[in-house]
Amino acid sequence: MDTYIRFSEKLINFIGYLCGCLMVLMLLNVFYDVVMRYLFDIVAIGMQELEWHLFAAMFMFGIGYTLKEDGHVRVDIFYENFSAPVKASINILGALIFTLPFCYLIITGGFDYAHEAYVMNEGSGDPGGLPHRWIIRSVIPLSSVFLLFCALHVVMVQLRALVFREGNDSKGANK
Repeated sequence: MDTYIRFSEKLINFIGYLCGCLMVLMLLNVFYDVVMRYLFDIVAIGMQELEWHLFAAMFMFGIGYTLKEDGHVRVDIFYENFSAPVKASINILGALIFTLPFCYLIITGGFDYAHEAYVMNEGSGDPGGLPHRWIIRSVIPLSSVFLLFCALHVVMVQLRALVFREGNDSKGANK
C-alpha cells in the first residue's frame, strides 16, 4: 500500500507541476495575444484558440491534483468538527460513490467524443484556427483517467489513516 501511495503521489505531483507550466504558457500566450492585438492590430485566431486549449488542459488535469491536495471546495459546517476516522470514511465513500462512477461516465463518453473528432480529422471552424481538434478532446477522457487515479490515491491514503489511526491527511505518503 505504501509503495502505491508513494508512486501515485510522485506522479500526481508531477502532473500538478505540469499544470503549473501550462498556466505559465497560457499567461505568456495571453500576453502575446493582447500585445499583438492592441499594439499591432494583429489578430491570430490560432493563438486565441490555444488559450482555451491550455486553460482546458490545465483545469481538467488540475481537478485530480486538487483532489489529492484536499483543496476542493466543500461545505465543512459539519466535516470540520468530525474525528479523523469519520473524515476518512467520508472521503472514502465520496471517492467510491461519486468520483469513480463519474470518472467512468466521462471516460467512456469522452473517448467516443475524442475518437469521433480523430476519425473526422476535425479542426477549427475558423480560418486560421488550430487543426486536430481530437488532441484537445482527448484531454477529457485522459484527465478523467487521471482523476480516477487520484481518487484511488485518496482512498488508499484514507484507508491507511483508518487502519493505522493516523491523522486525516489525504495529501499523501509523508507520514
